[in-house]
Amino acid sequence: MASNLTADELTALRSRLTALAADLGFDQVGIAGIELPEDEARLERWIGEGRHGGMQYMERHGRRRSRPAELVPGTLRIISVRMNGTAPDAAPAATVLADGRRGYIARYALGRDYHKILRQRLTRLAAMLESEIGPFGYRAFVDSAPVMEKPLARNAGLGWIGKHTNLINARAGSFFMLGELFTDLPLPLDQPAKDRCGTCNACIPACPTGAITAPYQLDARRCISYLTIEHHGPIPVELRPAIGNRIFGCDDCQLVCPWNKFAGLAAEPGFRTRHGLDAPDLIGLFRWTEQEYLERSTGSALRRLGYRRWLRNVAVALGNAPTSAEVVAALSLRRDDPDPLVREHVEWALARHAARH
Repeated sequence: MASNLTADELTALRSRLTALAADLGFDQVGIAGIELPEDEARLERWIGEGRHGGMQYMERHGRRRSRPAELVPGTLRIISVRMNGTAPDAAPAATVLADGRRGYIARYALGRDYHKILRQRLTRLAAMLESEIGPFGYRAFVDSAPVMEKPLARNAGLGWIGKHTNLINARAGSFFMLGELFTDLPLPLDQPAKDRCGTCNACIPACPTGAITAPYQLDARRCISYLTIEHHGPIPVELRPAIGNRIFGCDDCQLVCPWNKFAGLAAEPGFRTRHGLDAPDLIGLFRWTEQEYLERSTGSALRRLGYRRWLRNVAVALGNAPTSAEVVAALSLRRDDPDPLVREHVEWALARHAARH
């Protein structure tokens, strides 16, 4: 039984865990404890300042996010994993961002939904461990519960939290996904990763909307990833021009990070680009019917938007696109859209093009 493992057996199991994780396609695995007092204090200050925007669930979850044993009673350790997520067949990000006629989708969202891929692999990892040591307590999470995944990954030695607040690995950059197994196995702990950002501040001025307000400080209310994915209402008018052609998420702060010269490409076939979304034509996207949106977002992170917010985001990008008769015509076709959220963003986009003349 797993509960009867000796210290030597737990040490051997930790080594075995690395091999099993690699067999399942994970690029790294580490073990963290459950104490996060400094991160808890930082999170509470951040929420107290209102920087979480409309993500009210972060308040509702209270301290369960920073106290794993309150979320899953009996938890002693966190098995943290990472998997490279950059699609190997994607068009260069800089090329797409420079072409205002095309839409930019965060590179992690070009293929199948990473939440499902990693969670399935984590569940298989747990089953493989059980087949070797017997039953033990665990729960798998991939951005699916109140979990402080980046501090836990840092403590597990997977990387440090950079000045843009994303996790950075010295050998793999930051374009990877994270997942966790909460477990009652008292596995040996790994050493936390040390901060290696040094004097570099490249990510701070790179943010189009100034969401990185200081090193290691992010105001979600200005973050394009938040505005295009998490935010449900109208996008603040003053921030719309800076969003450019980004229609789902934003990678700018990572694209300029020097450590991403080491970023690896995804080996997982599910992360390969689907439906040409690495460099899609904005007018074509805006013409999608709701059925087309549902079909092409099936099994993708894009599905979490819903059709109305999808159209909202594309309307903003078309408002920022080079003015042409085709762009104006595409926007005009949705001037009488039944959804007021879509109509308001279409009117803004049309007014923006009219002002250029």
